[in-house]
Amino acid sequence: MQPDRTHSRPVALGSPIDIDGPRVALYTEEFAADPHRAYREMRRQYGSLVPVDLSPGLPATLVIGYHTAVRILNDPDHFPADPRTWQQHVPGECPVLPMLEWRPNALRSAGLEHLRYRQANVASLAEVDLHAMHAIVEAAAVPLINAFCGDGAADLISQYAFPLTFQVLNVMLGCPAEIGQQVASGMAAIFEGVNADKGNAMLSDALFDLVTLERKSPGDDVTSRLLAHSAELTDVEMIHQLVTLYGAGIEPQQNLITNTLLLMMTDDRFAGNVHGGSMSTRDALDEVLFTDPPLANYCVSYPRQPILIDDVWLPAHQPVVISMSGCNNDPAIGVSEFGPNRSHLAWSVGPHACPARSVAYLVVQDAIDQLLDALPEMRLAAKPEELTWRPGPFHRALVSLPVTFPKSPPLAML
Repeated sequence: MQPDRTHSRPVALGSPIDIDGPRVALYTEEFAADPHRAYREMRRQYGSLVPVDLSPGLPATLVIGYHTAVRILNDPDHFPADPRTWQQHVPGECPVLPMLEWRPNALRSAGLEHLRYRQANVASLAEVDLHAMHAIVEAAAVPLINAFCGDGAADLISQYAFPLTFQVLNVMLGCPAEIGQQVASGMAAIFEGVNADKGNAMLSDALFDLVTLERKSPGDDVTSRLLAHSAELTDVEMIHQLVTLYGAGIEPQQNLITNTLLLMMTDDRFAGNVHGGSMSTRDALDEVLFTDPPLANYCVSYPRQPILIDDVWLPAHQPVVISMSGCNNDPAIGVSEFGPNRSHLAWSVGPHACPARSVAYLVVQDAIDQLLDALPEMRLAAKPEELTWRPGPFHRALVSLPVTFPKSPPLAML
């Protein structure tokens, strides 16, 4: 197959995969501690396309140019999301393989396969009752807040953001708590890259149990709607649709809640929901999605053939990773005088754009508002620079978010 030449300008750089010298490691504690400094240095040294390692010895190209990313995301013919050729040469014990490997779902498919899975997911999510979701979030939030409001201190990740997103997603998907706990443990191992292969197996077993249960006793939930869709998804296909829904529903939403709360507690522009400022929770959410999105680097594709992009040859069948964080902060697009606009890539764009955007916005905003309404004098219990960020090539996630507040009586239960 002949290389695809997209223009005739002289080639400035070789393939980021085969570049001489070290690639930028995205999995280190140093990168997690200050990724924005790293993106600035990448841009200075490499431009829009950067040679990186996703784990030790696993090369990829990271896209940090906004316009380049939009072009790639809207070109599934040249940049399909199917990784099967690539993964033939990846060791099974690779810690990030469960995040990248082929699955029969929309995220990891191309062409007609992608369309079939995508239509089933979009249709099933479109029937989520957004009005009812307000009550579901409140029903999860109130008991969690009551468990720590009398203590005067809490870790908002382990005591609030994670259990809330987990509980709400289980209700959306019709998943009983005992199955959901196995799902959460498996998904955590996959995102952390620690015992990821065992986590992958645990996740698959739990989701098979959920599919079996829902086939026997369908309900008014996303899983049942997927099963009833005209795509006639098999049990194996169902498991992998649910992998995507849980993967997008737990970790990114948890991180979006906590990263937004961090901004609101440390930036005077957003202090209104805490102690009297002027900008809304939605403004804070959009700022985080633009400047520090919870899934920082993802939207992976694998070029069908060598292709010339921005004077750089991208090799065939090697991962091209979109840095939503790097692209959103590209100086080429800037921000308005009113702050970041909503043209960010946090939800992706093109045929793989997130189909659950409206639901995610609602859950995260309601979770934040419930907490701040209950504990309006909440403060960060550490200096921002003392907080620790979890290492990993994909997420932007705090280890913990400690806060203090005046001890308060429990909220009235629904």
